[in-house]
Amino acid sequence: MAAVAPAADAGMSLRAKWTIGGVIGGGALAGLLATGSSALALYFARRVITPAPRRLADQEVLAVIRDGQGQQVIFAANADTTVDGVYGFFFDGGKGHARIGRIVSYSPAERTVLREVEAVYSGDINTAHRGWWSGAVHPDPAAVGLPSEDVLIEVDGGHAPAWLVRAGGTSRTWAVMVHGRGATRQEALRAVGPALELGLTSLLVSYRNDGLAPSAHDGRYGLGSTEWRDIEAAIEYALANGAEEIVLFGWSMGGAICLQTADLSRYRHLIRAMVLDAPVINWVNVLAHHAQINRIPSLVGRYGQLMLGHPLGRRLTGLSAPVDLKAMDWVARAVELRTPTLIVHSVDDEYVPYEPSALLAERNPEMVTFETFNHARHTKEWNVDPARWERVVKAWLRQQLAPRVNPGQTGVAG
Repeated sequence: MAAVAPAADAGMSLRAKWTIGGVIGGGALAGLLATGSSALALYFARRVITPAPRRLADQEVLAVIRDGQGQQVIFAANADTTVDGVYGFFFDGGKGHARIGRIVSYSPAERTVLREVEAVYSGDINTAHRGWWSGAVHPDPAAVGLPSEDVLIEVDGGHAPAWLVRAGGTSRTWAVMVHGRGATRQEALRAVGPALELGLTSLLVSYRNDGLAPSAHDGRYGLGSTEWRDIEAAIEYALANGAEEIVLFGWSMGGAICLQTADLSRYRHLIRAMVLDAPVINWVNVLAHHAQINRIPSLVGRYGQLMLGHPLGRRLTGLSAPVDLKAMDWVARAVELRTPTLIVHSVDDEYVPYEPSALLAERNPEMVTFETFNHARHTKEWNVDPARWERVVKAWLRQQLAPRVNPGQTGVAG
């Protein structure tokens, strides 16, 4: 989730500030107006639901050196670049994409880290100065050695592009894979190999406001409350093309979208299982966390949340309908979750705290299996330890997808 930069709304008119007081109502907020905190609350709310026009290039490339037939790159050392594993590095405004591998050396004193460049898919990394770190290692299925088809899924406002990776033979179970906020379907490529091993055909989707699918009418994220309809459309596509049941995969906000799909879709009875990586289980918790790390007073953060959910607050946020954060609190609604769910979450996740995932599993152990990782930060559990991630996911899904046996039946149901 993007950091809040309050200076951007410093010029908000006095009229707009008092409008907030009238819309949300009450003397408590009116008291905030005198300090200008209302502008910060509104800005915070807008940032949560507004897609960023571009990614922040916050990783600095200090040098690229040749190592025999390969290349190595020196990055400024930080919390991302000093974690073991394999990652994507995007540069040149996203036109360049490289796969970055193991740490060769790390100098805390010089604050630098030297890492291997495993592959450059596009662009010239020798000319790169800045870029962004990503868990999306590969650009497309072909880069993973997987044949795929480009398909279009009919959604509100047009068609959403998706990658279709077919399993061999006749696959009756399809995996619909849902990326997170600010990411793309590239994020889901990490799960396609394990899905294929289990005989699942994979549909890696796009959805409203992600830069590929048609934008929502209001151009705002619904945090799962609207995006689930695009996933329902993807399920409908799968069912029309041979699927009989569905496994949902979701990362970060994609996890919130999957939970809403399993709750609200008319096809929810066909969702056999969900695999959620660092999912948003409770938006109130996530928003409070981001208010804290951005040094926004808790009261201001709470009013930002109120703006998102208030029927009249949409006039200020730009939402066409309020976002019901309470309906997406799966800690409070734990017993209502009736779809078998595996949650994989790193305990040091800096964007989506892991505690709500743990609480959901604690309150609904019948349906939820919780697997913790360490030192993986946000949605990079696979990147840190792909063997373990794949082993956990495959073992759990094999249990869920095993043929069902009816009570009193001696044979195995087909």
